[in-house]
Amino acid sequence: MRLGYFAMPMHPQGRAWADTLREDREAVILADRLGFHDAFIGEHLTDRHENITNSLVFLATLIPETTQIRLGTGTTNLSHMHPALVAVNSAMFDHLSGGRFILGVSPGALPSDAELLGILGEDRNQMFAEAIDVITRLWELDPPYDIDLPGNRFTVTTASTYDGDVGVGIVGKPLQTPRPEIVGTVVAPFSKGVVAMGARDFHPLSANFLMPQWVASHWPNYVQGKESAGSQASTEDWRIARTVFVADDAAVAESYGRTDDRSPYRYYYGKMLGKMRSLGRLGLFKSSRDQPDEEVTLDSVLDSLVITGTPDSVADQLLAFREETGDFGELVYAGLDWVDPELAKRSMELMATKVMPQVNDALRTSGGAAANGTGA
Repeated sequence: MRLGYFAMPMHPQGRAWADTLREDREAVILADRLGFHDAFIGEHLTDRHENITNSLVFLATLIPETTQIRLGTGTTNLSHMHPALVAVNSAMFDHLSGGRFILGVSPGALPSDAELLGILGEDRNQMFAEAIDVITRLWELDPPYDIDLPGNRFTVTTASTYDGDVGVGIVGKPLQTPRPEIVGTVVAPFSKGVVAMGARDFHPLSANFLMPQWVASHWPNYVQGKESAGSQASTEDWRIARTVFVADDAAVAESYGRTDDRSPYRYYYGKMLGKMRSLGRLGLFKSSRDQPDEEVTLDSVLDSLVITGTPDSVADQLLAFREETGDFGELVYAGLDWVDPELAKRSMELMATKVMPQVNDALRTSGGAAANGTGA
C-alpha cells in the first residue's frame, strides 16, 4: 500500500497568511524526504481557514524543492476557470515538474466561491462534466481542435487563427503520455460520480471526512464504471484519505489527536461539522442514514474519523479500517495545521517509517496487497 499526503489544512483565524503557506510548503517538502508517493493540495477562493486559492500555483513553488514526490492538485475546481486554461497550464506544469503532475479535479463545492465568480445559480456539476471533456480533447487532438460538443457551453477552436508554419493556434500537450493521471475526490456516499470516473479511467480519492461504511460504497460503483467501458478495475488505483495522528506516547496521541482544546484535529472537525450542518450534509458524519442529527456531536465525529495512537496502535487501526472498506492502493494522510510543529512532523515521520512498514508487512503475511517501499 502506498502512502500519500493531502493538504487543505484549516488554519486558525489570526495566523499570518504567509506563515500558513510556508508551513504547508514545509509539510510537502517533508513528505518528499520521507518517501510519500504523492501530495494533493486543495484550493478555495473565499475560505479564511482553508486559504490556498490556487493549488497549481502553490505546487509550482515546490517543484525545485522536491525530487520524487508526485504533485497533484487536490483539486482544481473546474467551475472556476475556462477549461482551456486548465489544459494549457496543467500541460506546462507537467513539463516543469518532469512528469510528476497529477490532475485532481472537482466541480468546486464552496458556495461562497461560486457567488464570488457569479455562478452561484449554475449547475457546477454540469460545468465540471463539460470542462473535463474539453481538457481531455485538447490533450488528444491536433490543432485547430474544433471542439464543439453537443450541449457543451465551451466551444474551443483556433480554426481562424491557426498557422502551423508560424507556430500559433497550437496548444502544448503534457509531458506524460497519453496524459497525466486524473484523480477525482469522492465526497458522497454511494456516489454516482465515481461510476463516471471508472468509465473515463479517472481514479477515485475517497475523502477523509467520510465514515468507513460510506467509503466502502465507492468501490462497487467504480467497478461498475470500469466494466461499462470494458475494463477491469484495479484496487491500486483507489486512494482513501484518512485523518491520522501518530505519537511515540499514547497519552500525547489521545490529547493532541482528540481531547485537548488546542488539538488541530478537534479544530478541523469542529469547523467541518459546522460547514456540513449549514450545507445540509450532516449525513456524511452519520453511522446510518436514519441516525438523528442530535447524535452527531464533535466527540462522536472525532471518535469515528480520527485514527490516533502509537505506531503499533495506528497500524492495527488502519488494518481494521481496511477490513471495513476492502483493499485499496494508497492511504492518503490528511495534513492539518501545525499547532505543535514537532509533534506534527514526528507524526509524519512515524507514519512513513513505522506505521506503513507494519501495515505492508501484515498485508504481505496475510496475502493482501503487496508493498514496495514506503510510498509505492
